[in-house]
Amino acid sequence: MKNTFFSLLLILLIPVLSYSQNDRFDNPIAERRADPWVHRTDDGTYYLIATVPEYDRIVIRQAETINGLRNAEEKVVWRKHETGVMGNHIWAPELHQIDGNWYIYFAAADAEDKWKIRMWALSNSNKDPMKGEWKEEGQIVTKESSFSLDATTFEHQGKRYMIWAQNVFGMAQGTGLIMSEMESPTKLKGEEIVLTKPELSWETRKYRVNEGPAVIKRNGKIFVTYSASATNQHYCVGLLWIDEDADLMDANNWHKSPGPVFYTNEKVARFGPGHNSFTKAEDGETDVMIYHARDYEEIEGFELEDGNRATRARVFGWTPDGFPDFMQHVRD
Repeated sequence: MKNTFFSLLLILLIPVLSYSQNDRFDNPIAERRADPWVHRTDDGTYYLIATVPEYDRIVIRQAETINGLRNAEEKVVWRKHETGVMGNHIWAPELHQIDGNWYIYFAAADAEDKWKIRMWALSNSNKDPMKGEWKEEGQIVTKESSFSLDATTFEHQGKRYMIWAQNVFGMAQGTGLIMSEMESPTKLKGEEIVLTKPELSWETRKYRVNEGPAVIKRNGKIFVTYSASATNQHYCVGLLWIDEDADLMDANNWHKSPGPVFYTNEKVARFGPGHNSFTKAEDGETDVMIYHARDYEEIEGFELEDGNRATRARVFGWTPDGFPDFMQHVRD
């Protein structure tokens, strides 16, 4: 554990890194697009899906390069319902390809109650998610019916898991990260465990929030980034990890960073970075972080009514001990 702690100190405390990032991305790659998720197919095609500031529809872009997403034509693949469920606050869609089919996981509220937010799924059997018909698969049902959002999924050792954010287990307010094994791409099964709750000072600024999980595997570990605090300049990224051969459904096997690993840096005009995803650069090897941020600090009114969170891309590195290094002090 000593080496692990030293590695995290390197990530959190060293102000100048020994390497730098090339200016390879034309940032922002999408204006007014928050909670971005980029999926890269085996043939190198990139798809970007993200929250729109009107919170009323789901859109996808397609390009052959990450930079190409900036000016790619955007297609609306689904719109909110006029009444009832899936009629309000359409948030944080993610695009996944599972067993040859496409799935979009997203959060939506009732048209008549915009804070009754739950997780929902769409599916599409077409080889191209920009084509074909998107079918409503219904709600991702959790054991406790409460505010839930930001579902992501990953496969490990022949099993599929889902991680999401939810207000559960008597939390006064806010959300923690919950994980369950999946019976199918649209159905959970068995136990649901709490991976993290907002308890540290950097996770509880204005709101108690752990949300927006994203998974990346490397160096014998599974890493989960997540976002914390209010969606203003306090928004930031934390890190969970577990050894790849440990029991993923034992919460005691998971570890949590003592501080944020990516956060506001006013020197490079990066405010409230968070809700990231991971992809590969065009070479198929270089790790890329896709995330949203604003380029100014002061927000007038409610954070979610400010639509200027923009999607950005940046290369990130790895420490000698095998932990992700998001190069906090390096501009995009």
